[in-house]
This record gives sequence, structure tokens and C-alpha cells, in this order.
Amino acid sequence: MKSSMKQVVLFLLPLLGFSLYSAAQTGVAAGGPAAIQAEPQRLAANLHSDDYIIGSDDVLAVNIWKEPEISRTVPVRPDGKITLPLIGDIQAGGLTPHKLQDNIATGLRSYVSSPEVTVIVQEVKSLKFNIVGEIAKPGSYPLSQPTTILDAIATGGGLRDFAKGSHIYVLRSNSDGSHSKLPFDYKQVIKGKKLSENVELHPGDTVVIP
Repeated sequence: MKSSMKQVVLFLLPLLGFSLYSAAQTGVAAGGPAAIQAEPQRLAANLHSDDYIIGSDDVLAVNIWKEPEISRTVPVRPDGKITLPLIGDIQAGGLTPHKLQDNIATGLRSYVSSPEVTVIVQEVKSLKFNIVGEIAKPGSYPLSQPTTILDAIATGGGLRDFAKGSHIYVLRSNSDGSHSKLPFDYKQVIKGKKLSENVELHPGDTVVIP
């Protein structure tokens, strides 16, 4: 009897291992928990890379080595400038953090010997999407992490009673100056259908709720 049970267990173990492996692979391929968790990390890495362009409302941590009294955490004003001790106003909007570091260091050389400047984008607030129409809270919202159309609707407080959920669309500006209109059928998506329409929003996208 014991020998028979042992044989059954030895037979089932490989099958169990294969099932667990397949489930794990399927979860990753389908954008399971591991993949979903990686998305905000991927976006954050892009936002804080050397290619990131600083914009209005971003919050910058400006650190000058061995000069804590002139180091600051400052917001970028609507005119694209920040204000720092000694050098006053300096343009930040439209620049990369690396380029801004160089400009600040140049401005400080009259006051500090060999200044070493580090600029970190502490909060990304310049990347935004808009949501308009029959939504509870229309307006402009920060796009600081991956956000789908369904996420945007939730952020905006949900659809109003007379919203035409099957006729929602996203207006997107293309690099060549043209515009794309991306359809989104809310009623179908929340039923688990047409999930491909629930795309991630890009900076500057406008979700229109008729």
C-alpha cells in the first residue's frame, strides 16, 4: 500500500511543478502581477532619465555639494523658471536635469568655488491628461504613473448619468501635427470585452465623454 502511494506521489510531483511553471509564465505573458508591478517602475525610470524634459509644476531637488544653505527643493513656475539663492531666477522648463545642473553651476561660479550641482526631478507634475464632458470631475490630471482610459474615468469620479459610455474616445496629438481619435466602449470594457481599447494614456491626451 505504501509503495503504491509513493508511486502516485512521484507521478504527480512533476505534473504539479509543470502546472505551477505554466501558470507563472501565463501570468507574466498576460501582464500578471509581476508585469503590472514593473510598469510604474518602467515609467518612473523614463521620467527621471537624462532625456526627461522639465516642465511647469515639476518639483526639483537642487543640491549643491557642501553648500546646504543654498540647496533647495523648488517648484517650476508657469513661466518655466525657478528661483535659487545667489543666482535668482533661472530657466528650468524645456531643459533636461543634466543641462540645468550645468547652467546652475555656471551661475554659481562667481560665488562658490568649483560648485558641484545635482538636480533631481522629485515630483513629475508637468505630464498631464485631460478629461472632459459627462464626467463627475472634468479637468486636467497628472500623468505620473501608467494610466489607462478606465483609470482616468475613475480618477475623474466616474461617468455622469447621461454619459454615452459606448461613444467615449481619446484625442491624441501625433508627432507630425496630426490628431488621432481612439474609440473606447466603456460598457464593453467593464464586461471584459474590447479590452484592447483600454489603452495607456500619453501626456497631452484628452479623454472625451459625450
